[in-house]
Amino acid sequence: MLCLLARPATAQQPVDPQPPVLEPVRTSITVTERVSTESPAPVTLLNRLFLQASPGVNLDDRLRAVPGFSLFRRSSSVAANPTTQGVSLRGIGSTGASRTLVLWDGIPLNDPFGGWVYWTRITPEEIEQVEVQRGASTSVFGDRALGGALALFSRPARPVSLRLSYEGGNRDTHELAGGVSHLWRRIGVSAQVRAFTTGGYFIVPESIRGAADRPAGVKFVAGSTRFDYLGARNRLFVRLDVLAEDRRNGTVLQTNSTALGTAAANYTHESGGMGLTLLGYHTRGDFRANFSAIAADRNSERLTAVQRVPSEATGGAGIWRASGAKWQALAGGDFERVSGVSVERLFPPGLRIGGGTRAQGGVFGQANATLGIARFYAGVREHFLSTNDAFFNPSGGLTVGRAWWRARASAYRSFRAPTLNELFREFRAGNAVTRANPALQPEELTGVEAGFDLLGETRRLRLTAFRNDMRELIANVTLSSTPTQVIRQRQNAGAALGRGVEAEIEQSWRFLRFQANYLFVDNRFSNRLRVPQVARHQGSGILIFDRGGTFASAQLRSFSSQFEDDRNLRSQLMPGFASMQFAVRRRLKSHLSASLVVENALNREYITGFTPQPQIGPPVLWRAGLRWDGPLR
Repeated sequence: MLCLLARPATAQQPVDPQPPVLEPVRTSITVTERVSTESPAPVTLLNRLFLQASPGVNLDDRLRAVPGFSLFRRSSSVAANPTTQGVSLRGIGSTGASRTLVLWDGIPLNDPFGGWVYWTRITPEEIEQVEVQRGASTSVFGDRALGGALALFSRPARPVSLRLSYEGGNRDTHELAGGVSHLWRRIGVSAQVRAFTTGGYFIVPESIRGAADRPAGVKFVAGSTRFDYLGARNRLFVRLDVLAEDRRNGTVLQTNSTALGTAAANYTHESGGMGLTLLGYHTRGDFRANFSAIAADRNSERLTAVQRVPSEATGGAGIWRASGAKWQALAGGDFERVSGVSVERLFPPGLRIGGGTRAQGGVFGQANATLGIARFYAGVREHFLSTNDAFFNPSGGLTVGRAWWRARASAYRSFRAPTLNELFREFRAGNAVTRANPALQPEELTGVEAGFDLLGETRRLRLTAFRNDMRELIANVTLSSTPTQVIRQRQNAGAALGRGVEAEIEQSWRFLRFQANYLFVDNRFSNRLRVPQVARHQGSGILIFDRGGTFASAQLRSFSSQFEDDRNLRSQLMPGFASMQFAVRRRLKSHLSASLVVENALNREYITGFTPQPQIGPPVLWRAGLRWDGPLR
């Protein structure tokens, strides 16, 4: 497991001549802030200091250190179209819609219409920790948790606290962020805002670049406010977050913009060994995009469609839990209603409208009990869709261990319903057109995994082998392909089988921490062709130095080749690549620090996709800045 890292660089700590002891292993996934459930599968915990050690403007780039974490393509959310920012884990693949549920303080962060994630909504420095559960080893989570769940948690309010930072870098990049919070006994109030702009970078190689090409980039403003009541038995938080962003997608005419907001509330009552949690949320968004056809020489383009997608979602959940000395149980239910419509003005003149309303909900139970050195897990979920489909998702597992070792095994079923975007909205990236399909069926996955952990005070090793049997997998199936245009459609491509191994190791010395992660996954359709957008080998390593107000990290990320298309054409093969990242932070005064971060430090050019012309990732990017994080007075 990726560890909870050492103390923040601003803390005044004496030098410890002994190697620091690693933090306890995480064996539970947090459902909401006050409700967690034990898991037989590995749970990776990333704390705030680790997120600072991993360079990246947005959280998605910082999470790429987690083995198997990937967006639809290899692109960063700084330049990628938001509709390609769905996340998947363990190499199960993605179609732009997430196959992983992302929760922010227990509230779904996945876009209600498309399932993707607006990573610009989140200020990484305002996140206290991230929990990653790979695999659906618990039955608590329903739709979108086909391959696991990510749980993000905000920094708690502190008395009279101020955070203010500025970063500037190459490519005309600027970021200004600030936050304030206060704690009056049982009342906490916090607010934060972040504004970012960049000149961006070209996403096609220089050798084919034409007059129509422009740097791709984003400018956005995101903010949130939160109120907390922190009683001994009763707790309540109310949060409002908003986002406004504008994107340039790499040519003169291709642009998009988004405005959205979410209001959410979470109430928890605890009494003895029991508790009750109720949560609810409402999200509204408006996505607008322009699409164009690009000439073969890329010196001209013509507008093909202007699209607007208003959507909204209302949802909630109730969870009861109880625990004893050797057991824990929870039960509950959840629901969500989503509506949205895609309205396109076509050129030549025409109109294309698609959309509708979908509702779903489920009831679930999860329990575990300890007997000697063994712990047993069992869970069940019955989930219902407004299309009259129903899904029964059981889960079970076993762990056996003592102080320095732990063996584990689990089996589970999960599903994902197609989003309104996949059902009704056509999408264009360059000259690659992806058509909607209102006849799509939900995806299903049956998984088994087993592994063991070796746990020492200063070193750890975790190994996991897994097998994912997927049915009705939704993929972008190629209908036709020419050098100037590719036509695809979202279809249930049939069955796929993914098998793989994960390895995680960490070592602590006096002032150093080293962590390395590796994932091998062979994910293939029943015809033996590889599932697109999945690299067979993925790995990362990070070395962190933390002493006397100086913090530095060096990180290597590596990915093997992967295919863009379902046909596995050699012309659609993206070669493997590796990139280096660095971060340095130095405390100048008690609460003031200076920082420098460098991404893709070796300036490696690598392919992120084909549309059908190759697209490339970012060049070397650097940012330097100042940050105040401490009391207001």
